[in-house]
Amino acid sequence: MTIAAGVIAGGGAGLLTLTNAFKPEIMFDNEPHKLQHNQGEDDWKYSHLDPAVIAELAYKYYTEGSCMYATVKSIISQLAEKIGEPFKSFPIHLFKYGHGGVGGYGSICGALNGSAALIGLLVSDSSVRDKMISDVFQWYEKEPLPKFQPQSSSYDYIPVQSISQSILCHAANTNWCKVSGFKVNSNERKERCRRMTSDVVIKVTESLNEIYTDTYITNVYPNETVNSCTTCHGSTGKVNNTATKMSCNSCHTESAGHRVFSDIHYKLMKE
Repeated sequence: MTIAAGVIAGGGAGLLTLTNAFKPEIMFDNEPHKLQHNQGEDDWKYSHLDPAVIAELAYKYYTEGSCMYATVKSIISQLAEKIGEPFKSFPIHLFKYGHGGVGGYGSICGALNGSAALIGLLVSDSSVRDKMISDVFQWYEKEPLPKFQPQSSSYDYIPVQSISQSILCHAANTNWCKVSGFKVNSNERKERCRRMTSDVVIKVTESLNEIYTDTYITNVYPNETVNSCTTCHGSTGKVNNTATKMSCNSCHTESAGHRVFSDIHYKLMKE
């Protein structure tokens, strides 16, 4: 047994050395940097908003149409008061479709969907817009939520926090249910989503305030796992079969075989 253990240990060390020798260079993009946006003449105007006020409004509007609707209405209603048109006649009702991960389908979180819509409405530069959306989404994947505490709670329960690890409604809810012990159809879970919507609204309001005051710093919540995976699987890698920025670990687990042999296989692949 001692001899066998030595052989296994030696072989393991040799294999580790071999895989490291073949390991591709990981393409990281983690350095925070300032993001600038020059507003066009035809862009919709924006006025600085108070995140605390917006959060209370989102909590209030949640019962009217759930997470996506509350996210959009909380910001658009305030811009309508400050600026007027075209915000006054903006068709906010259409965002009710986003509840439960789009019509209850369990896909993208409605609060994130609404945040992306707001950024798309108010930031015309596609490169700036896409980066801001990615930053909000990566923040959501990593941040323990909910944190928001309303001035007047509609339900006497303070939700436990969980890390979603995903932008998908069903995955985030499942993670929270595992941590809290409550069912997905419970009042406790509904209160969790209601408060989390306010958390997301605070984040997107702060992002909009910063981009319009030229103080926005990006890449504060980079995802190292995604950078590692896309080194091989992304558009610049040899495998080139995945286009993503979202967290990989929420859906995919890495097998032992992949961990041991993937780097060797990658190096031997043809370009």
